[in-house]
Amino acid sequence: MAVQKLYAGAKLRELRGRLSLTQKDFAGKLGVSLPYLNQMENNNRPVSTAVVLGLAQEFGFDVTELQAGDEARLVGDMREAMADPVLSGAAPALADLRLVAANAPSIARAFLDLHAAYRQTHERLASLDEALGREDARLQPSPWEEVRDFFHYCDNYIDAVDRSAERFASQRKPDETIADAVIRALSIQQINVIYGDTNTVRHYDAPSKTLTISRYAHPATQSFQLLLQLALITQESLLDATLDLARFQSPEARSIAKVGLANYFAGAALMPYGAFLDAAQKERHDLEVLATRFGASIEQVAHRLSTMQRPGAKGIPFFFVRVDQAGTITKRHSATTLQFARYGGACPLWNMHQAFETPGQFLRQLAETPDGARYFCLARDVSKSGGAYNVPTRRYAIGLGCEVRHAPALVYADHMDLGAADAYAPIGISCRICERRNCHQRSVPPLERQLRVDPNTRGVLPYQID
Repeated sequence: MAVQKLYAGAKLRELRGRLSLTQKDFAGKLGVSLPYLNQMENNNRPVSTAVVLGLAQEFGFDVTELQAGDEARLVGDMREAMADPVLSGAAPALADLRLVAANAPSIARAFLDLHAAYRQTHERLASLDEALGREDARLQPSPWEEVRDFFHYCDNYIDAVDRSAERFASQRKPDETIADAVIRALSIQQINVIYGDTNTVRHYDAPSKTLTISRYAHPATQSFQLLLQLALITQESLLDATLDLARFQSPEARSIAKVGLANYFAGAALMPYGAFLDAAQKERHDLEVLATRFGASIEQVAHRLSTMQRPGAKGIPFFFVRVDQAGTITKRHSATTLQFARYGGACPLWNMHQAFETPGQFLRQLAETPDGARYFCLARDVSKSGGAYNVPTRRYAIGLGCEVRHAPALVYADHMDLGAADAYAPIGISCRICERRNCHQRSVPPLERQLRVDPNTRGVLPYQID
């Protein structure tokens, strides 16, 4: 089998910039010539084994990061944006998109920002929003999408927040629950915690220093909400420092991101990195066992598994996605090469959509994307009760998966024939960029292909794709 060459010029330039080294000094420390380093940084030559060892020994660099990072995400996002009908003409070849993502990631992000601004303006006009006629009209990304992309390109792992949460969890007394530990920590801040008869899950009244948690909420939700409020009160300087580095374009985006970081702290404190990674590996990623051990919900465990990307102590790179009953993606993250559509819903051939039909059951699926990559996918429905008869229950389906080479480490993959080619369902990312010609669930034609329509012939689709 041919060994795949490693091109990581952008990562090398990024590391050298963080170290404030010139090319000459960097080359000297790695034991290579200046021209050779220059060629590697410009992706004209692959990173050699000697350089990989030098990065690890000289700088303590986690060499697995050379193959991780933004490139796959950027390629997927650009490919979807290029399929927008507004961009007429032939779409760039996949190889060209990979070159841009590898050699000029800042230009790729600028293009994506421009496309997002266009989409927002287009949607405002299409919905007769009258935004262009208001004095406060501004052309800027949606705050929600801006925050989503922040976590997306951070690999859904925020090191400083994760480690701070782990330190807090380590300070629990013997036989003390995480909820009791939070209540004790809040009492030091002279904050009183009460469990009230309210459908509002969490409410903090700053003047009276009273935190009210709904007694109707699930215990895992109660613990999570206690931790979230603890983060907002005791970790404010850390959260603000992280937000300063992100440089959000609006106060709304910064506020949303602050809540997101507090949520991250809560999940990381409920399931501390080291202990959770060790338990996940020993229990072969059994979500129910992990939920019971850490007092978390199935969704919280699945989401936490997708964040286990600490340099030097990485877990399995999972993707995690949550969809509502209309098929809209409400949460998405991928530490794998699989990328979700930025706009619209998930592929209907994924087993997530079937989870609504089989409540309380785990659904397993072997899936293959058009590029030939194979994945193990797990899906389950999630219901969130409102706490009373006349309060609506929110229903979602969650999906967790990884590349099939990691499947043996999951208890759910037992007794599945991972080597049978016909066992893999053909899934895609978005119909607009999916190249499958005869998919019975295709909603729109692929924009990169020519169509032929024969009025006298009707196959799987009412047209043929060249």
